[in-house]
Amino acid sequence: MGCLYSVPQEDLALGRTSSMRESSFVEKMKKTGRNIVVFYGSQTGTAEEFANRLSKDAHRYGMRGMSADPEEYDLSDLSRLSEIDNFLAVFCMATYGEGDPTDNAQDFYDWLQETDTDLTGLKFAVFGLGNKTYEHFNAMGKYVDKRLVQLGAQRIFELGMGDDDGNLEEDFITWREQFWPAVCEHFGVEATGEESSIRQYELVVHTDINMNKVYTGEMGRLKSYESQKPPFDAKNPFLAPVTLNRKLNQGGERHLMHLELDISGSKIRYESGDHVAVYPANDTSLVNQIGEILGADLDMIMSLNNLDEESNKKHPFPCPTTYRTALTYYLDITNPPRTNVLYELAQYATDPNEQEHLRKMASSAAEGKTLYLSWVLEARRNILAILQDVSSLRPPIDHLCELLPRLQARYYSIASSSKVHPHSIHICAVVVEYETKTGRVNKGVATTWLKNKVPNENGHKVMVPMYVRKSQFRLPFKPSTPVIMIGPGTGIAPFVGFVQERAWLKQQGKDVGETVLYYGCRHENEDYLYREELAQFHKEGALTQLNVAFSRDQAQKVYVQHLLKKNKEGVWKLIHEGNAHIYVCGDARSMARDVQNTFYEIVAEFGSMTQPQAVDYVKKLMTKGRYSLDVWS
Repeated sequence: MGCLYSVPQEDLALGRTSSMRESSFVEKMKKTGRNIVVFYGSQTGTAEEFANRLSKDAHRYGMRGMSADPEEYDLSDLSRLSEIDNFLAVFCMATYGEGDPTDNAQDFYDWLQETDTDLTGLKFAVFGLGNKTYEHFNAMGKYVDKRLVQLGAQRIFELGMGDDDGNLEEDFITWREQFWPAVCEHFGVEATGEESSIRQYELVVHTDINMNKVYTGEMGRLKSYESQKPPFDAKNPFLAPVTLNRKLNQGGERHLMHLELDISGSKIRYESGDHVAVYPANDTSLVNQIGEILGADLDMIMSLNNLDEESNKKHPFPCPTTYRTALTYYLDITNPPRTNVLYELAQYATDPNEQEHLRKMASSAAEGKTLYLSWVLEARRNILAILQDVSSLRPPIDHLCELLPRLQARYYSIASSSKVHPHSIHICAVVVEYETKTGRVNKGVATTWLKNKVPNENGHKVMVPMYVRKSQFRLPFKPSTPVIMIGPGTGIAPFVGFVQERAWLKQQGKDVGETVLYYGCRHENEDYLYREELAQFHKEGALTQLNVAFSRDQAQKVYVQHLLKKNKEGVWKLIHEGNAHIYVCGDARSMARDVQNTFYEIVAEFGSMTQPQAVDYVKKLMTKGRYSLDVWS
C-alpha cells in the first residue's frame, strides 16, 4: 500500500527527501558513475538483501553497482540504460502469495503488462525468490524474465530460481557464482581480486543530543507512536490496544491463542480474508546477552550513516537510536544469518581455526555449503548462538548491526468480520517454540511477544503496532453462492470471519448459500479451536455443515482430505451444480497439496475425466477465482 504523504514516512526516518529522490535512475547512475543497477521486488527484505549483495559485488569486477527499489523510480527509463557504458540491469524478484508481485513491485508489474516500450539493447538478468510448496512457484521472476525478452531486451544470464522451501541462500550463491563469470565474459572484464569486505556505513556516536530526536522503535516518522496520524500502513503502523488475549486450547503442549485488537478511531477498514501485519519486538534477554557477549553499552546513542552520500538509503534502520532499540525493534536476531554475514564477521575471529570455519561456510565450495546447511540452517543457530559457539568472534557491535537484516512485520489471517466487528481485528495464532539440535530452545519472535500482550486490570494499555494488508481471499460477491472452507489448525482463522459474515448476511434477510466447513485438529478435547462458536453457528444454521477431523484420537490418522473423500458426492454436487467457491487455508507444504490432490480425484471420478483433465478443471476454478488459497509454509 503506497503512502499518501508527499514525502513517504520511511524517507524521513531514513534521511531521504523528495529532492534527493530523482525518479530517473539513469540520471543518478550517470551522476554517480554506476553501470549496474539491481532492482528488487521484496516483501520480507530477502530480495533487497540479495540485491545489495550483488551491487556490492560489482566493484570486484571494476564495475560500480547500486541497488534500487522499483517503487522509487520511473522504470520506463530502462530504454535509456544504453546511454551508459557496459550497463546491466539485474532484477531480484520475490513472488508473494498466489503468484503476486510484492507491494513495492506492483507498479513495475503493472507497467510491464501495459507497456510496449522498445527495450532493444537492454542487457539484463533475473534472480527469482519463491517457494516450491506454492502453486505459482517463482511466478514473478519468470514473468519479468519472459516479458523483458518480449520487449526486445537481451538476457545475458539464465533466470535463477531460489526455493525458500529448500535452501534459498544456497540457490542464490550457486546462481551468483555462475552469474559473475558470465558478466565478465559478456563485457570483457575480469575480477580485480578485491574481496568486497568494505563497510557500507560509518558509526557516529552522539554524546550530546536532544532525546526528542532519538528513535525509540518507530517504523517511520519520529514520534509517530506518540502522535498517531492516519492513514496507517507499513511505514506508519497504528498502535492498537489489545482488549482480549485468551488461550484457545484446553490441553496439550502447545499454546494457541485468540487476540482482539481495538482499531477504534484509526479509520482502518478491513474485509474478511484480509491480513493483519504486526511489528513484533525481540526478546529482551536475547538483546541483553548480545550486548553482554560483545561488551557493548546498549544505551549508547548512535547513527550508522551511509558512506555513499548519493544513496537513497541514508541509514540501515531509523537513526539516531540506541543499540538496544536497534536490536529490539529494527534487526532480525533470531533467524540463522546468511553467508554474507558470516563472511564479513569472520575477520573478527582471533582464532585462525574459527576464522577458517566461518569463511568456509561462506564459500561457494560444496564442502562449505554442506557445512553451512548443517551447522547454521539445520541447527537453527541464530547470531547469539554463533557468538556463543565461536568464542573468539567478538565483532564491533556497530558492524554487526550494519550486517543483520531488518526485523520484518508478521502477517496473520484476520479471524473476524468487519460487518460484525467494525472496530476490532481478531488474530488466531500458535506460539512457536522448539528445541534445536544444539539443545537450545528457540522461540517465535512475534507469537512469543503476542502471548505476553495481556491487557491488565489497572487500565494500563498493551499496544501492538499494526496495519492491514488487503488480500484476494474474498467471500463470493453473491451471498447465495455456496462456499466450501477447508482450514485445519490455525487455518480456521479467516473462516471464523467468513462464517460470522454469512451469519450476519442471513440476519439481514439475505439468501445465503450453503456454508460448509472442514476443520481439523489433533484431539477433540485438547485443541479444538472455537468449538463453542462453531457449534452455535451450526445450531443456528449459519454453518450448514461442520466436518471435523481429529487426527490423533484414533489409531489411524484422519485429516480434512479424508472427510472430503467421505463426502465426495456432495462436494462434487456443490462444485459442479452449485458453482461453489472453495477456500483452503493453512499449511502449504502438505495439507494444501493433499487437499488439492483430493479435489483432482473427486473431479476425475464424478466428472468422468482423466487425471490431466481433472487437474485442468481445478486449475480453471483457480483462474476464475473459485478456488482460493491462503497458505503458509
